[in-house]
Amino acid sequence: MNLGTLKPPEGSRKKRKRVGRGDGSGHGGTSGKGAKGQNARSGHSVRPNFEGGQMPLTRRMPKRGFKNPDRRVIAIVNIKQLKGFAQGALIDRDTLTAAGLVSGRVDEIKVLGSGEINFPLSLRVDKVSRAAKEKIEAAGGTIVEVI
Repeated sequence: MNLGTLKPPEGSRKKRKRVGRGDGSGHGGTSGKGAKGQNARSGHSVRPNFEGGQMPLTRRMPKRGFKNPDRRVIAIVNIKQLKGFAQGALIDRDTLTAAGLVSGRVDEIKVLGSGEINFPLSLRVDKVSRAAKEKIEAAGGTIVEVI
């Protein structure tokens, strides 16, 4: 075997479709565009959702609410949910995801102060409420806010 004998596998290379090269080619005449009409013309393009002048569906439907394109998704975790972790454990985004407390696309994680905790934990999260910070530090835990 040498480089001169190499060739691509059978069926992996396909000739491109050459339209408008006579009726014998099977793609002559109207070149696969049907007969006349807007779609047969050169330079034809119609914007998406154009319905030939009819009021488009997107404009006929009622509009409701507003979705901010710059919104930040903040996952909420309460102190009472952290009781399942071992004493002195390091809790970050990965451990919260593995435990099922955070799921989906999340921009930030915030710990809130609902509940009680009586053993130390190390937290590495984006935000912590004042009440949560006081309770965790009172139990001997540490908090690092990741920005």
